[in-house]
Amino acid sequence: MLGDIVKVTPSSKMVGDMAIFMVQNDLTPENIVERGEALTFPDSVVSYFEGMMGQPAWGFPEDLQKVVLKGKAPISCRPGELLPPVDFEDGIRHLSQFVEEPTIRDVLSWYMYPKVLEEYFRRRQEYGYITHLGSHVFFHGLAVGETNKVSIEEGKTLVIKYLGLGDITEEGMRTVNFELNGVRRDVYVEDKTTTSAVVNIRMADPLDKSHTGASIPGAVSKINVKSGDHVEENQIIAIIEAMKMETSVVARMSGTIDEVLVHAGQTVKAGELLVTIS
Repeated sequence: MLGDIVKVTPSSKMVGDMAIFMVQNDLTPENIVERGEALTFPDSVVSYFEGMMGQPAWGFPEDLQKVVLKGKAPISCRPGELLPPVDFEDGIRHLSQFVEEPTIRDVLSWYMYPKVLEEYFRRRQEYGYITHLGSHVFFHGLAVGETNKVSIEEGKTLVIKYLGLGDITEEGMRTVNFELNGVRRDVYVEDKTTTSAVVNIRMADPLDKSHTGASIPGAVSKINVKSGDHVEENQIIAIIEAMKMETSVVARMSGTIDEVLVHAGQTVKAGELLVTIS
């Protein structure tokens, strides 16, 4: 269905993304070309059929390639020829907003995986250096009354005992009680479990081209349009991310953005209405 795959990596991720996408949208090799006309494929699948992972022997399946690319022209050269020259000094200057002294390893990582590395640095800024935490603490947290020792450097160990949660404030903050090396401490953290509310979800009509819906469930990582903007058919209007799989959501018709029903960071269901176009 995908042709003679060029190599294992990164084609393996594309195959996984394609498999998940097909299951979520009830697609089969027999109906994917017909039903794929109204769906936006994951970015990795689009990149593969565009030729960004190389040219498979005997070419791509033309009918599926046409459906995936939706009018976008594939490349015919080696993908590396399209890359701009790398300016390492510029990379260092950019990463200085995240770390004081970026290393060459940081710079190389950023050029290869810019989004992943920047997200990692933002998490470091928010939560600190948590490598010294045990895996069970990182994934599940401490149980009430549990004590955990954390060695932050040679000869320096923190003894942390979790005492429990306090009352929640009107602002949605809750007190966390614990002991640090035998001294009681209290900190306020946001309790996200209290902010949930019943939301009526509007689903996109697959037969109505003015409706643009999510092709996969996930988090909206970016919105490229606002009400009143003019868009062309197949223009990228949003990006949804799920399990490190990014999918570009494109307009199914040309027109003016009538309503944007979601925001960046919001979790959406497959088929949920994101944007309407008039």
